[in-house]
Amino acid sequence: MKSLNEPTPVVPRPQVPHRDLLQLQVLPDEAALRADIERLRREKNAVILAHNYQRPEVQQIADFVGDSLGLSRQAAKTDAQVIVFAGVHFMAETAAILNPEKTVLLPDLRAGCSLADTLTAQGIRDWKAQNPGGLVVTYVNTTADVKAVSDYCVTSGNAVQVVQSLPEGVPVLFAPDRYLAAHVIRETGRQMDVWDGACHVHEAIRPEDVQGQQAAYPDAELLIHPECGCSSKILGAIPELQLYSTEGMIGRAKTSPAQEFIVVTETGMVTRLEKDVPDKTFIPVSRTACCEYMKMITLENIRDSLVNLQPRVTVPEEIRVRALKPIERMLAIG
Repeated sequence: MKSLNEPTPVVPRPQVPHRDLLQLQVLPDEAALRADIERLRREKNAVILAHNYQRPEVQQIADFVGDSLGLSRQAAKTDAQVIVFAGVHFMAETAAILNPEKTVLLPDLRAGCSLADTLTAQGIRDWKAQNPGGLVVTYVNTTADVKAVSDYCVTSGNAVQVVQSLPEGVPVLFAPDRYLAAHVIRETGRQMDVWDGACHVHEAIRPEDVQGQQAAYPDAELLIHPECGCSSKILGAIPELQLYSTEGMIGRAKTSPAQEFIVVTETGMVTRLEKDVPDKTFIPVSRTACCEYMKMITLENIRDSLVNLQPRVTVPEEIRVRALKPIERMLAIG
């Protein structure tokens, strides 16, 4: 017999499907997308530049895959009339600065950068006012407005070289990545005033992530990007460890006697390393070290951007002319 105190079971009402939630769109056929992109690339005289952190299928269809410096160089010398930038917004802006007469496309305008968002042109102007005579060195991961009020641009691959080239005794204001700045200070011995910015993906990589992979793969060599928040603590434990830009990782993997590597940066770099160094094994430091902005670029929106020649990224001429100077200084140094 049922107790009077026993609760009456609640029976949920029948669910009516919500038609708007159903995925009725046919998934795109990858082979057909690739064929469309190849045809459109020829018809539109287009080049596709992809960053190392892009999806594997995007890297596979790109004309060039590289880091910010390598892609800047390719953008500067390409003969193509249309540049499709499979990357994030500041990279497409850099291509537009270098190629004002060409059409620069970013397949998804939402592809931004958390590091670039930490710094504004007004912030630089205020900083310079507080440090008269100082040279502003900004990471290429910044907006065109910021570049326009900077003295030099750098990438992770040439930041040390650029700072070493600056005259002694002149204050250096380095922005916006504090971890890259710490690497430059260690390598050059040059004291700098540093902006407090960071990439959300690199900052989230913990020393524990690295140590966990080291325990799982004790024979693997570490390849650590200087933007990583874990780098100082790992260097404290392994003082002789070298940090590498993404292109530097490829060079090291090719020449190192090691057969396994723990890749301490965004997961997309594993794809590039596996392609360029196919006889070795690469382990991502963490499956969560993934930039959602980079992954916004897909084969589908690359195809659509070529069909419509949109979304286009442009830079006002006044900003472009001023932003070009620090980029050209960077390219001239290395």
